[in-house]
Amino acid sequence: MVSKGRETMKVLVFVVFVAVAGFATGAFAQSSTLAMTCAQARGIVASQGAVVLRTGPTTYDRYVRDGSFCALQETARPAWVRTADSAQCPVGGVCRSAGFSD
Repeated sequence: MVSKGRETMKVLVFVVFVAVAGFATGAFAQSSTLAMTCAQARGIVASQGAVVLRTGPTTYDRYVRDGSFCALQETARPAWVRTADSAQCPVGGVCRSAGFSD
């Protein structure tokens, strides 16, 4: 019984670590992509590794430079956003479950 409690504590510590790491990697909301050039939006994702971008008045998503910024069981899928100078700017990817299909 003691080992089960210890395992639960390890899982809890891991979950907290992942949540804190998400914030530490730059996953903070930026200004709207509609006010950025494609190069600016791509640059933010590239430099931060993972960032939450506002893509419309009430739409946000987390964009990543590569799959290393995704959780276990997730992969980075290519993502495009609308920017001030491009209707489809390739900013990087979004993390999705490995079994998820578009």
